[in-house]
Amino acid sequence: MLTGCGSEEPAPAPVAEGLGEVTVAADGVQEVTVQTRDDYEFYPDHFTVAPGRVRLTVENVADQMTHNLEYTDEELPAPIDAGVPFLAPGQEETIEFEVQTPGDYPFACTFHLQLGQVGTMTVSGR
Repeated sequence: MLTGCGSEEPAPAPVAEGLGEVTVAADGVQEVTVQTRDDYEFYPDHFTVAPGRVRLTVENVADQMTHNLEYTDEELPAPIDAGVPFLAPGQEETIEFEVQTPGDYPFACTFHLQLGQVGTMTVSGR
């Protein structure tokens, strides 16, 4: 590994207030927003919902990177058949799906899975 003077990585940008916070909309659907940036991370990389409908917004605030979000564990008793296939920098997309089975549901940017861009949605047991 080569390093040089002044090679410190810049500090990550602060996470916006409310990001990853699960709220319930007037129609009873749980809503949550996550962001992705140029650093191969989801913000937040973990959130918890109750069983029921979920409305997930994914914002790509990256300057350069294209991202996606796909639920990756097809071995779960109830895999999630929803995702965001493509987000260019500056784009956002909202998906809605139903979850009933408690447990951890891993998701990833499949473009950057090898670089560790992963996260987890936990469905609580109520």
